[in-house]
Order: sequence, then C-alpha cells, then structure tokens
Amino acid sequence: MLRTFGATRTLGTSDLDRVLRLCAQDPMANVFVAARVQEGGVGFGSSLLGIEEGGRLKSVCWVSANVVPVACDEAALDAFAGRLRRQRRRVSSVFGDATQVLGLWERLERHWGEPRSLRSDQPMMAARTRPADDGRPLDPRVRRARPDEIDLVLPASAAMFTEEIGYPPYVGSDRDYRSLVAALIRAGHTYVVVEDGRVVFKADIGSLAGGVAQIQGVWVAPDVRGQGIAAPAMCSVVQHIMEHVAPVVTLYVNAYNEPALRAYAGSGFTQVGRFATVIL
Repeated sequence: MLRTFGATRTLGTSDLDRVLRLCAQDPMANVFVAARVQEGGVGFGSSLLGIEEGGRLKSVCWVSANVVPVACDEAALDAFAGRLRRQRRRVSSVFGDATQVLGLWERLERHWGEPRSLRSDQPMMAARTRPADDGRPLDPRVRRARPDEIDLVLPASAAMFTEEIGYPPYVGSDRDYRSLVAALIRAGHTYVVVEDGRVVFKADIGSLAGGVAQIQGVWVAPDVRGQGIAAPAMCSVVQHIMEHVAPVVTLYVNAYNEPALRAYAGSGFTQVGRFATVIL
C-alpha cells in the first residue's frame, strides 16, 4: 500500500525498478541506496520516501538508521525535511552527497539539535583501473576472511567503528553486531591480513550495486601503522574486487585524514565527488 503525504510518498516493491534507475544516474554516489533496495529494503520494513514530478520519480530519501538523500534539489529537501523532523530518535546518521546532506541538515538542525559530529568534507574517491595494470605493489597476504574467523575479525571491526564514530558499536551483548560482521564475512565481503593470530588489516565491501563496490571499515592495527601496510593491502583488495566482484571501487574518507588519503591515492583512487556525514 502506498500512502500519500503531500509532496512525498512512501515507496514500495512496485517502485523498485524506478528507484534503481534513479540511483543509476550517479551509481558511485548512490550505491548505498541501490544496494539496500536490491537487498529487499523497499517495502520490507524500511522507509524509502519518493517525490514524483510529471509521473517521473524525481528524488528519493532512504530513512532507517541512516538517512541518505538521492537526487534532491531544494524543493525535495524541503519536502523530505518536513517528513523527517519528528524522527530524530530513530536515526544515527545522515550521509551522502555533501550538497544534499548539508542542505538537509540545515533544515533539520533546529529540530534535531547538536550532532555528535559534523563531517562536511569527505572526498568520495574511485578506482577504475586494476592496480597491477598500473604496476602498483600488491600485498599477497590479503584474502577474504573465513566464517570461522569471526572471533578474529570482530575486535578489529569494533575498534575501527569506535575510532571512526567515537563510541563503541555495542554495549553489553555483542550478538547483533556480531551478526552484522558475520554476514559480511559469509558474503565474502571482508578482506583481512592475519599475522600471529590477529587481524592487522581489514576492509569490507559495505555496498554493492550497479557495477560499483563501496569499501568501508578500513582499519590497520595501531602498532603497525606507519609501516606502509595500507597502500599495498588496499591495492590487493581493489585488485580482487575488480577481478571477481565489480569493475568500479569507491570509498569516502574524512578530508583531515591525511594518512588515509595518501594510502588511497597510492592504491589508485582519485576524487570524484564530495560526501558529508552528520553523526547523531
């Protein structure tokens, strides 16, 4: 059932193809929403809002634990903000294209209050050439994590989350977070370097759709940072993804994270856009 709320409406399974076509207008920027929709998000407990114009789906906004605007102009941001103002408690972040996110946040800030963090400049980077073809060194130790290695991967995943977001991914039981990490491993979307029985490098494919794989959760163990591990390990991740998963690999990173920017540039990534994230 579709319900109409002024200029916006809640989308359902019958809208899937139109949503994917809209995301395909910028597949690198919109891979998160496209991936969630392909995984069954539309019409299955998540909320995807849409705005039509002349019978055409013009803009959408993913609304679950994360809010992600897609193809939004000023009028669309006004309309979506009107729907979102009462939903602060259910949202942990707003992220995506910087212009859209910052415009949406400008409309929500007075209602949602001070964020934990506002990251307004996050280069969105892409690699479209296999690192080996450019003569970039690969780290032969990089491989997909195995399902029986969840107890090795979980501490690295939790450490990365805590460093990046500023608070731990769980308090008390790790059951739900463990399930998320295990699902990535089962899908073959977690890459690791294991040394002496511990993970010293990790990266995940967080979203996969439209020929684009978006990497998230990149982490190097603190005691081996500065030793040149990240760039060749990332090269191996990108090489494997391009050979077996998707032809384009993307990620986004905080502009102030100079070591990460150097490592990604050394892995063949170049900036193709700008993201922003509001952490609530």
